[in-house]
Amino acid sequence: MKFKLSKQEKSINGTIQLVASKSESNRALIIKALCKDDFAIQNLSKAEDTITLQKLLQSNSHELDVGAAGTTMRFLTAYLACQEGEWILKGSDRMHKRPINILVDALKQLGANIEYLENDGFPPLMIQGKNLAGSAIDIRGDVSSQFISALLMIAPTLKGGLNLTLKGKILSKPYIELTLKLMNYFGIEYQMIDHEISISNQKYVAQDYTVENDWSAASYWYQLACFADTAEIIIPNLFKESLQGDSVISEIMKSFGIETTFLNDGIKIIKKGNPVYSDNNPFVFDFSDNPDLAQTLIVTCAGLKISFKINGLDNLSIKETDRIKALQTELGKINIILNRSDNYFSTTYNDIVNAKPVIFNTYEDHRMAMCLAPLALRYANVSITDPEVVSKSYPNYWEELRSVGFNIEEV
Repeated sequence: MKFKLSKQEKSINGTIQLVASKSESNRALIIKALCKDDFAIQNLSKAEDTITLQKLLQSNSHELDVGAAGTTMRFLTAYLACQEGEWILKGSDRMHKRPINILVDALKQLGANIEYLENDGFPPLMIQGKNLAGSAIDIRGDVSSQFISALLMIAPTLKGGLNLTLKGKILSKPYIELTLKLMNYFGIEYQMIDHEISISNQKYVAQDYTVENDWSAASYWYQLACFADTAEIIIPNLFKESLQGDSVISEIMKSFGIETTFLNDGIKIIKKGNPVYSDNNPFVFDFSDNPDLAQTLIVTCAGLKISFKINGLDNLSIKETDRIKALQTELGKINIILNRSDNYFSTTYNDIVNAKPVIFNTYEDHRMAMCLAPLALRYANVSITDPEVVSKSYPNYWEELRSVGFNIEEV
């Protein structure tokens, strides 16, 4: 299936309903499962990943299939390892190609009994869960922060607690901080000094929690505002004092001419001017802390023909797809070349034929679909393959585009 996108008026105005934060929701679900007492989670995300995690946590089956949900695979690996029982944990073909050995090795140091059923270092897994003793362990900081978050959330349940040392450069640090702040909300005390995190044996304290909407999803509306002639967009349930690291998008977008006003119950974003960037003043950013914003901002710069010099994309090759290769291929379709030199990326803009039909592939990656779709404001004939992939994180994305005047035709 393909969606062909167009919009006659190049303005964006309206109130947008985002999905709730997948990152907050998934962590709250694991904490709820680890807590001895029940509590309510309000505004739980309707993202496919969150629905999958909730379903599997409630399942009585001993064979659990996470599909393409990477967070679910990692969080459940740690959770099941410290629960009494035996499970097979598996996923999609792509999931079975995403390494998990660093998390499994760390859990084995804590006494976990986990075996690889096919290829060493990759799912599917056989997990024989049991009470884990706790320990002082090291883990690389430059791997998926979800490995680290998975260990942190089970730490209070370990008899001896956990003293976790993060080795080397720490990637996606705001996601680790999100985990710790959520744990603290539910009564867990921790100490973080430099690269060392200490959590003693404690009990989670049940209290109701309301999930904020998803700042990562909001980034696509900032992108649309950049591409529009005029834009005034209201997005409820986003706040200045957010736990989510991707709330930094409101600051980043100031230099793209987009102003954010924080309201009592959300934000208003308005296009106020043009980007400040030029060939002599490129957009420079390190995405180490915000990898989920990388595709959005790369495509935003590409659509605006803004020069950039970016880095911190180390983990993008092991996401839902190899996101760097995917971006290079898809931007190449509009004669934009994504260059790599050492650890930095830049771009070359060739002559672009705007009338030429462009079919963008999505690689089973929700973020590829959502970052490429806004280019329909810049190019006349844009289609998106497999548009249903957005269900992974933002299932109502296409309906929200329709609500602001996009014509979306199935072809």
